[in-house]
Amino acid sequence: MRNLKPRPEADAVTIRGAAMDLLARREHSAVELTRKLLARGFDAEAVAGALAVLASEGLQSDARFAETFVYSRFQRGAGPARIRAELRARGVGEGLIEGALVALDAEWLQQLRAVRARKFGPDLPGDFRERARQMRFLQQRGFSNEQIGRLFREVEPD
Repeated sequence: MRNLKPRPEADAVTIRGAAMDLLARREHSAVELTRKLLARGFDAEAVAGALAVLASEGLQSDARFAETFVYSRFQRGAGPARIRAELRARGVGEGLIEGALVALDAEWLQQLRAVRARKFGPDLPGDFRERARQMRFLQQRGFSNEQIGRLFREVEPD
């Protein structure tokens, strides 16, 4: 179990090392890193200073984190609304979120088609009940009503 008591003796080098260990595994937002380092018992002021230095050196970047996070979630089939909510929860600013999501603007509808086809097969449903079920599934994955409507309007049932 980790030592959760405050560690006033921890200096900037120790905090930097702990932060670098976390960043070596994957990108982290500044808020995530702060939470994790505080949970390890480091002083809040010292953590803020160490993270400022890491950011100035380009070793920690919320923009880079947002880009990699969006791409990762996109590959798993998550929609933009869900990704936006997850990034907000990780403390990423709105401007960075929108910038990262816009990079995939042209690909959201294609991703929506692929997610729906993977779950329900290639053919769009003809009956209302099944159509509503598929729409709910896609909403839960984070796709907007506009995107889902566009997909289902492509081929209207007879």
